[in-house]
Amino acid sequence: MTGTEDPTTLTVDELAARAGVTVRTVRFYSTRGLLPPPVIGPRRVGHYGAEHLSRLALIEELQHQGMTLAAIERYLEQLPPDLSAQDLAIHRALVASWAPDSAEDATRAELERRAGRALGEQDIARLAAMGVLERAEPVDGGYRVDPGLLRLGVELLGVPIAHETILAARTVLLEHSRSAAQELTRLFRDEVWDPYRERESDPEHVAAMKSLSAHMQPMVIQALVTAFQRSLKEELRAAFTAE
Repeated sequence: MTGTEDPTTLTVDELAARAGVTVRTVRFYSTRGLLPPPVIGPRRVGHYGAEHLSRLALIEELQHQGMTLAAIERYLEQLPPDLSAQDLAIHRALVASWAPDSAEDATRAELERRAGRALGEQDIARLAAMGVLERAEPVDGGYRVDPGLLRLGVELLGVPIAHETILAARTVLLEHSRSAAQELTRLFRDEVWDPYRERESDPEHVAAMKSLSAHMQPMVIQALVTAFQRSLKEELRAAFTAE
């Protein structure tokens, strides 16, 4: 595989390599209707795009959550048909966000295969700065990779952003997300958990609290992502309008 493939015109072999699955898996998902058909080009060769790559990642994540293929079919049928690759990537991030940490070990060759391109030392350093990977010990022992962030990190490698800017942005995100998590936890503890403890004898209240606890994390994450998206659009629109 070369490092110059266009992610919008992938062959089935390139798509499978980028997604970390087999060609047989891609074809199987296609026959089940989980993937839209490819664009047929010259010589009757099918070409796949970024949407196929994002949808494959979402399917794999749903399977990781324990969903059957039948359940995944029903799940995907409920999504709007015109979702972009970016929309699917955000949706996949929401699904993955309440899953247990699943960092994977990878050699340099495996990492480049999943990235779909060759990676220089500067690329590795930038991915590490974004929290996508870290070097395993010893130094030549490979990498610990966050598969959920890898595709996004590789896309950002092509954006002309200085290494220092990436580190500063990551610091801002970590600091503010930690602050939001602390405030939300305090609110949940004071306004929900403490009153619950005073009513532990009420079976209906206990059941309601257990249900809320099980669903709270994904609900809060989705709310935060939605609020952040809207705020970011407004801030960028205001900043560039002012310019």
